[in-house]
Amino acid sequence: MRALTLAAAAVLLLAGCTRHEPSALEQVRARGELRVVTLNLPTCYYLGAQGTEGLEYRLASRFASQLGVKLTMYAVVNERAMQDELAASRADIAAASLSDSADWQRVGDAAVAYANIPQLVVYQRSGVRPRDTLQLESARLAVRAGSPQERILEKLRSTVAPTLEWVQTAPSSADPIEDVDSGNADYAITDAREFSFARHLYPNVLVGFALPDTRPVQWIVRKGATGLLEAVDQFFGALGESGELTQLAQAASGDTRRFEYEESREFQTHVADRLPRYRGWFEEAALQVGIDWRLLAAVGYQESKWDPRAASDEGAQGLMMLTADTAQAMGIKDRNDPQQSIFAGARYLAQVRQMIPERIPEPDRTWLTIAAYNVGFGHLEDARIIAQALGKDPDSWAAVREELPLLAQGRWYTRAKRGYARGWEPVQFVDRIQRFLTLLEWQPGEAAPAQGAVAPAASARATAMPAAAARVLP
Repeated sequence: MRALTLAAAAVLLLAGCTRHEPSALEQVRARGELRVVTLNLPTCYYLGAQGTEGLEYRLASRFASQLGVKLTMYAVVNERAMQDELAASRADIAAASLSDSADWQRVGDAAVAYANIPQLVVYQRSGVRPRDTLQLESARLAVRAGSPQERILEKLRSTVAPTLEWVQTAPSSADPIEDVDSGNADYAITDAREFSFARHLYPNVLVGFALPDTRPVQWIVRKGATGLLEAVDQFFGALGESGELTQLAQAASGDTRRFEYEESREFQTHVADRLPRYRGWFEEAALQVGIDWRLLAAVGYQESKWDPRAASDEGAQGLMMLTADTAQAMGIKDRNDPQQSIFAGARYLAQVRQMIPERIPEPDRTWLTIAAYNVGFGHLEDARIIAQALGKDPDSWAAVREELPLLAQGRWYTRAKRGYARGWEPVQFVDRIQRFLTLLEWQPGEAAPAQGAVAPAASARATAMPAAAARVLP
């Protein structure tokens, strides 16, 4: 009896000493933080004018919010570095438009694929358009070394194209699409999502056809995190069923609208039926900060078409499309109030201008200001540094305009302090505002600018924001 009693006591003692090991999902919730490692890419994660952007960032933010924790998302240099972060448990999830592979299986478990991206064969506009896989066998084909696209080509060679060959572009060198654009390759393989950004950089590169196989993309969850993996699968399942996943992917793509003739006609209509409601506030705000009212109105039209109820997928609202952070910094409470929005937008534009060196003459200083307003001052500085490195004038809008798109090319943005930016967008932004400004200057009844007068009576194009008149109200 004594032996049995001692044995029972030992069992109870051991049971009492056994502790519940929290699951990975419980650990995330306990520390109140989800750690996601990614890459600085347009399709994933980058710094935009209004803050962090990219599809993977948006998805990770949604998931962290659903778990009730804060998101810590950070970029590393390549997929190998991401795998090291998972292996060391410094990151819970790797999210960078990834496809499962043997290398990933060593450090994590793949979640359900949340998208299947078409793989495009692209070519130079002046070249021969490819129409099927057989044409690739006798061509100079570029693909990034170690990429999912290279694995797709390896599969094609083992199944339907035994003589298929390609030139490997090193991960740190030029984009394969750039090789096509420069004539160093006949064709390249790229993701449709990546091409939505790249087509702005290489307008002479066109799509020939899509390969038979799409590429699945998914998150990779660190090994052993079964509960977290299940939560990720449920998250994407619900997001897909609701249709939100498709909307998020489209909003985070590189597709933008072109300025066309019909838009000019629409602008003239809005000058007649919308601008009169807000012109007085544009003029008053412009006087306070020393900006020609027509320039301020052109910015407002580009942002919202003078619609105080406008809203963007990124959370900007109102006639000047201010983010919540900008509105708070400018001291307004209601972004949908057109008067508040116009005055806050004017103050913000003036603040941006104060960051541009005073030595820069007009109109370059104005256009650099408008570009910084769109893409962010830091990214503008990166472009100016690139221009200077290439022997061009960093104070010239014409020179910086040429280099801004380089911030979307890997060999440049990986060396830039602020990383990737949709560098073509501020160029288009300035171009469109110049067009709207010209149309406003051409309106019947507008007095001709007086030579040498100060803003806002001076020519908006020549001296839109004179240094002497610029100030920011408290």
